[in-house]
Amino acid sequence: MKATGAAKGSARAKESSGPREDAGKAGGKLKQKVYDKELRKLHVELVKLQEWVKHAGLKVCVVFEGRDGAGKGGTIKAITERVSPRVFRVVALPAPTEREKSQMYVQRYIPHFPAAGEIVIFDRSWYNRAGVERVMGFASEETVRHFFVLAPLVEKAMVESGIILLKYWLEVSPDEQTRRLEARIDDGRKIWKLSPMDLKSYSRWYDYSRARDEMFRATDTSWAPWFVVRSDDKKRARLNLISHLLEQIPHKKVPRPRVELPKRQKPRGYEEPRYPFKFIPEKY
Repeated sequence: MKATGAAKGSARAKESSGPREDAGKAGGKLKQKVYDKELRKLHVELVKLQEWVKHAGLKVCVVFEGRDGAGKGGTIKAITERVSPRVFRVVALPAPTEREKSQMYVQRYIPHFPAAGEIVIFDRSWYNRAGVERVMGFASEETVRHFFVLAPLVEKAMVESGIILLKYWLEVSPDEQTRRLEARIDDGRKIWKLSPMDLKSYSRWYDYSRARDEMFRATDTSWAPWFVVRSDDKKRARLNLISHLLEQIPHKKVPRPRVELPKRQKPRGYEEPRYPFKFIPEKY
C-alpha cells in the first residue's frame, strides 16, 4: 500500500474532491437516521463477534492511529458502547514514566496484549514513536530508524503467536481537522481534548505527512498491513471501519438457549420500610 493516497495540502487548503453523493446523505454527510439504523445492525454483529471471540478463544488486537482530530476516540466509542468491557478492552497509555523510558520501547505495551477471549483496542500505540515522538522531537532519528526495524518483527511475532492484528489509520483532511479543533476551543465538553501538544502538532501538518508516509513504507507488511479510513465524514468512517473490522475476523453466531425470565418470588409478608431514604433531587 502506498501512502500517496492520503490527504495532502496545507492546514487550510481546500480538498480537490469532496464526499460522494447518495440518497443516504444530506449536504454530503450521512444522515443521522441512516447512521443510527446501520450502526444498530453493526452493534448486533459486534455482540456476535464478542461471543464468538470468547467461545473460540481468539486474541484480537486493534490499533488506531491518525492525526489529532481524525476521529479515533469517537470511532472507538462507537465500537465499544454496546459490548462488554471485559472482552473489548481499550488501552490508552499516558506518557511513559522515567522507569518505562529506560525499558525496551515496546515493553510497556506487551502486558496489554490480548489473551484468549479478548479484543484489545489501542487508542494510539507503539506507533507514537513513528508519529508524535518523531515530529515533536522526543525521539532521535536513530531511535526512529531502529523502531522501523523492530516494529515489523514484533508484529510478526504477535501474529505467529495467534493474535489477529488490525492497524487502522484515520485520514482527515486539513480543512476538517481545522474545523474540529476550532470546535473544541469554546465547547466545555471537548476542551479537555485540546492539549498544548495538539496545538503544536497542528502547525506541523507536512512534518506529520512525511512521518506518516515513511511509517507506512516501513511497517505496512503482508502480516500486519495498514488500513486507511477516510474520516472527514465521521459517521461514514465509523460504519465503514466497523464493517471492515467484522469482515477481518471470521465469526458465527454462538448457539445459546432461549432466555426466559424466571417467576419472581412471593413477598411472604415483606413490607416496604419507612426508612428515610435520601433520594436525589429530581430536577428533570
